[in-house]
Formats: sequence, C-alpha cells, structure tokens
Amino acid sequence: MSASLLVLAVLVLASVCNAPVALGARELAGEDAAMAVRHEKWMAEHGRTYKDEAEKARRLEIFRANAKRIDSFNAAGKRSHRLATNRFADLTDEEFRAARTGYKIPVVAVAGARSGRFRYENFSLADAPQSKDWRMMGAVTGVKDQGECGCCWAFSAVAAVEGLNKIRTGRLMSLSEQELVDCDVYGNDQGCDGGLMDDAFSFIARRGGLASESAYPYRGEDGSCRSSAAAASIRGHEDVPRNNEAALMAAVAHQPVSVAINGGDYVFRFYDGGVLDGDCDTDLDHAITAVGYGTMSDGTKYWLMKNSWGTSWGEGGYVRIRRGVSGEGVCGLAKLPSYPV
Repeated sequence: MSASLLVLAVLVLASVCNAPVALGARELAGEDAAMAVRHEKWMAEHGRTYKDEAEKARRLEIFRANAKRIDSFNAAGKRSHRLATNRFADLTDEEFRAARTGYKIPVVAVAGARSGRFRYENFSLADAPQSKDWRMMGAVTGVKDQGECGCCWAFSAVAAVEGLNKIRTGRLMSLSEQELVDCDVYGNDQGCDGGLMDDAFSFIARRGGLASESAYPYRGEDGSCRSSAAAASIRGHEDVPRNNEAALMAAVAHQPVSVAINGGDYVFRFYDGGVLDGDCDTDLDHAITAVGYGTMSDGTKYWLMKNSWGTSWGEGGYVRIRRGVSGEGVCGLAKLPSYPV
C-alpha cells in the first residue's frame, strides 16, 4: 500500500471511531442547552434571581439533578402521584430540610412513652362517615407558608387548634404561629430551629391561650416574645396510639389532628398531585395536619393533609396520602399523631 493510501485509511478509521463520541458530545451539549433553557423558564416562573453567574451555575447543576430525578420518577409511571419541578427545585436536600421542615422527634417518643389517654378509643369506625373534609365544615383556615423558617411544628399545632376552636365555638379564627416561634422556646421547641407539636399544645395550655394572627402576625423569623390577648385556648393534648391508622381515623373523624411525617424526602418535597403512596422512608422531620380522609373512585383510600409551604405546592397546598397501610403508614404518618383538647 502506498504511503498516501495508508494515510487515507488511517484518517477514515479515525473518523469512524470518533463518530459516536462526537455524536454523544453533541447530544450532551443539546441536553445541557435544553436544561439551561428549562432553568431560565423556571427562574422566570418563580421570580428567582442569583447574586452572580457563579451562583447561577451552581444552582443550575442542583436544578439539573433534581429535574432528572423528577423526570425519571414520572416517566416510570408506577405510582399514583406525580412530581413537579416546583419552587424548591434549585435547593440541595440539606438546604431544603433546614429551611422547610423542623420537626424534632423527642427521645421519649423514640422510647415509646407517650400520654396514655385516647378519648376516641371506644369509637366504632362503623359509626364514622365514609369521608371527612374539615374544610367543607369551615374548620380549616387558608393554606399558610412558613417561609425559610423551620417551624412546621408551630403551623401544624396551630391548624389543629384552629379546627378545634371552630368545632367548639362555631368561629373560625386564624391563630398566631409567630407567638409560638417567639415565646415557646424551652425544651424541644426552638422557633425556626425546630420543635414538637405536643410541646406546643402544652405551652398554649399553660399560657392560657394563643393570640390571633392579626394581633400577632407571622414574620418568618425568630423574635422577642411579647404579650397579647388570647383568642383561643385549650386544656392540653392527647396522643393517638402509635402506628394505628384506625385510631387516627377515629380522631380525624372528630377533629383535625397534627401529624409528623418524612417531608424532606424528594417524593414529598416535589409532590404535585394524586395520592402519594410510597417511595419515602419513615424518619420524621416535618409536621402537617390531617384535615380529612376519603376514597378514590378506584377504591384507593387516602388522608387529606394540610401543609405549610404555600398554595403553589401540591394540590393547592394540600397532599393526599394513601390510607390503610400497615405499620407506620406512608412516610411515617401514623407514628406520632396528636391533637389538642
């Protein structure tokens, strides 16, 4: 073979060998460009800006990782709920948990010691309505937003007290989470650094009640405690028996109930709609409020839960979670529920 032909053969072989690599690089570049465009649209939709290009590039990479995880989940089509790249999509798991959760599981709860009385233990579920929605009965205030303050515990406790106050007095009044954040700062409860609903209920009972939202408005940060006239009061709280969804249903049939859950898991964090039915562990780090239950047309049973991440999250700020799962329940929802009395 002549030298010129040998050179030509080498060039052709190199071209053939490199073709898949070049094609892959082009595809990757195309994916990168598409994700960058998607991120730009997401920024515009949620009004997100960054301090500089370096921060924007870092947030794009976090967004990319979260978006791929969400897209993969939805594409699998194996669950009865869907996820979305909501306003939390450019946060790492650690950043999100620090800002948007805040439930502190107490040592006594881990050990199994909880308050003994459960007033609904003799209530027959045969007497319970097939569905319950305390919103339709005027016992649930509008969805609130805790912002970047880890005080979900305060929002969960307040929602339960608001419901009980409506049932007892006939008046629905928005009550103050900020009073709990500022004033209930002993033991487990530490404002934006987390807390526990049981302790919040005990604090409200000792304090003689809780102020209205209008009298003590929410600021989303720790502040100095100030006195304010009580708008609603309770005597204390009781705990629902652990890992017992039948007992939880008996309680929710009578009043809204505070529920601890794993809210830091991505399937909860990016929940967009449907009945959330799994793929999350049961390590408790977030607090929500059970405000009802029901059954889908296909027979799927669910809990109706109010969250504190604003109305843009989930189904207008609410999540439906599969009901009737043995043990700890989906995302641990049956582990440590409680309610005010």
